Formats: sequence, C-alpha cells, structure tokens
Amino acid sequence: MEKLDSEPCTAVVETTDSYTSYVIELRERYLQLVQATLTGVIYEDIPLKASAAGEAKYDSATREYGWDWPSKAYTMVGSKRLLNFRNLIENAVAHNIPGDIVETGVWRGGACILARAVLQVYDQKARKVILCDSFEGLPKPDSITYPADSESTYHEYPELAVSLEQVKDNFRRFNLLDEQVVFIKGWFRNTLKDLPTDTIAVLRLDGDMYESTIETLQSLYDKVSLGGWIIIDDYDIVPACKKAVLHFFNERNINPTLNIIDGVGRFFQKEH
Repeated sequence: MEKLDSEPCTAVVETTDSYTSYVIELRERYLQLVQATLTGVIYEDIPLKASAAGEAKYDSATREYGWDWPSKAYTMVGSKRLLNFRNLIENAVAHNIPGDIVETGVWRGGACILARAVLQVYDQKARKVILCDSFEGLPKPDSITYPADSESTYHEYPELAVSLEQVKDNFRRFNLLDEQVVFIKGWFRNTLKDLPTDTIAVLRLDGDMYESTIETLQSLYDKVSLGGWIIIDDYDIVPACKKAVLHFFNERNINPTLNIIDGVGRFFQKEH
C-alpha cells in the first residue's frame, strides 16, 4: 500500500501540459506553510497548562506527535497526524474517490482548515469540508448508556470548548471560509444521522469518548465511499475510543487493517 503516514503524497499525477514544475513546487510550499502554522511549529507555540504534557514550554517532538494542547495554534493533532489527513485527502483526489471531507470533533478547526486548503490547491470545487462539533466542549459522560465513558473528565476542561464564531474566524484568517465549508453544531447523537452529505471520501474521528466514536461510526460509516478513508485520532491513547471502534467492527463483522500513524492515531480504508 502507498505510504500515507508521514511522507507528502505524490499520488496526484500531473502533466507538464497542466502544471509546470514551478507551480507544483509552489503548491507544496504553500501546504507545508499552512501545516506549520496550524500546528504552531513555525512560531514554537507554547502548550496550555492544562495540556497532558504539563510543561509551559514548546517541545518540537511533543508537538510532532500531538502530545500537548497548543495555546494559540489551531490544531492539537500534531504534525504527523495532520500530514496523514492531508495525504489521505490527496489520495482520494488522485484516485477519484467520491465524496466530501468530514471531521467529527474539530476544536479550533485546524485540521479542516488544512483540508480546505488541499481542496483549494487541487481545484476540487465539488467537494465540501464538513465540521461537526458541539462548539461547547465535550459532553458529560452518559455512564448508563456508555459505561466506558464513566470516568471521562473531558467535559471539565473549558480549554476544549471553542465557539463556532471563533472557528469561522480562524478560517477567515487563512482566507478559506466559503460555501465549501459547512458547520454542523450540536451533539453527535442529534446531528450526525442527518448530516448533509450522501458520500464521504475521508472521515476523521476526533471525539475522544466512546459515545462520540460509536455515534460517528454508526451514523456515517455507510456514507464512506468504497476506497475511502477513516481516521481514528485517539485509538491508541483513549481506551474508550478503541473499545468503541472494536465494538463497531464486531457489530459489522469487519476486520480492516488499522494502519499506525504516530502511536496515537490509526487509519483504515473501507474495502467492503
């Protein structure tokens, strides 16, 4: 399988009749700059004190793997997982996998800002970037329905609550807020079943909790195109998230290959 975890994608085939090598290089430089800005690498953004890293100083390795919560940067997924998201979108474009780009759990919107930038540089006017979030933080655990979430404390962190207007403003700062960006506000249990898309090329889950993960998979998996990609951001670090994924696989009697990204997230291709 193509390398899709850490190296820039080269799968999109261009001809010298449509793009000069200069334009291709310019596109790569632009996307790399966007990535470095979104993660805070370019200005060595210090982490929040509430971060799991716990130290109020920038560390390049920590940021690469997304092990801290940036104070000002627009994404906390880290450089490796952000690049993985870009590569999978580029793979969908290269192989004409139909559908939109969807993320459930967006925080400050950084990953989706990159997704919109990728669609922009590849002139993908028919695809949308759909952001699903409460824009009020994470829900209190429903320990009766989802016992795996009984010890979740994510709802206690105000740092995880970013308003819809703030996320929209973050898109504006990159000049990427337009009709191809769609915002869906509310708890996943109330919004995902009626998501305004029929087809998804890349689905990125970043809801941390069992409830957020299982609700997304049950509501949206069937909309993912064959050959499309599904990313589970928290698979290797949040036991409740992993449990939800394995429950869904067992429920659907599927056993996809879960590719490692960085020791935190995983991704797989929908083949059935």
